[in-house]
Amino acid sequence: MMRLSFSLLFLALTSLAALCLPAHAEDAPALYTVVDGYKVDPNTMTGFRTWRQAACDRCHGANQEGLVGPSLVNSLKTLTKQEFVTTVTNGRLEKGMQSFGTSKTVMDNIDALYAYLKGRSDGAITRAKVEPLPQ
Repeated sequence: MMRLSFSLLFLALTSLAALCLPAHAEDAPALYTVVDGYKVDPNTMTGFRTWRQAACDRCHGANQEGLVGPSLVNSLKTLTKQEFVTTVTNGRLEKGMQSFGTSKTVMDNIDALYAYLKGRSDGAITRAKVEPLPQ
């Protein structure tokens, strides 16, 4: 009887814990898809194109490794997505970074831009210039 009660209690507690815990990362959709280090999914390709259109390389370098502005390869290792969005939207005027909050291109594609830069920071995208995955 005691063994059965313990088993039921254990089952109840593990079931409750599963309901309270956030979904596992493997349950979330992939932020980006990369093959061979430079072939990317359409969303990530849009992020690369947004990077180019906004001329972010003028300050962050063609390889996102820093120039006048900091290395985004390093920065995105610690910045949360929300911190990234806030920084891009509001800029960091005291450090010389302009605001992109009024840029329709950047704001419409900010998730894609984050995916591209996060892929670079994670090391999944091994070179700055990417190409679309073959369809």
